[in-house]
Amino acid sequence: MGKPPTEPEELRREIEQTRAELGETVEALAAKADVKARAQEAVDDAKQRVQEAADDARQRVRGAMDIAAYQVGKGREKVAALSPPARAALAALAVGLVALLIIRKARSRRSSE
Repeated sequence: MGKPPTEPEELRREIEQTRAELGETVEALAAKADVKARAQEAVDDAKQRVQEAADDARQRVRGAMDIAAYQVGKGREKVAALSPPARAALAALAVGLVALLIIRKARSRRSSE
């Protein structure tokens, strides 16, 4: 620290600066001590990540369903001609989509209660 100010106006400016810095420090400490708000932020972040993952999965399933619809459009015999692993993968995608939609609906009901 430097030498103390000698002029009253200088002293007032320094006091105001110290008060402002102290106020910022108190605000920062209060924010860190607000556990409920920090927990809610963590919950909100997790919800957003889950929503983004669900949206990504939905897009992938839609793509797979578009491919399947295209193949069905070529003729049912072509779908029947798919290899058993391909048919199983297509069925798994459909089941996954239904499960994802059910889970999302259940979670949205719980969060609105």
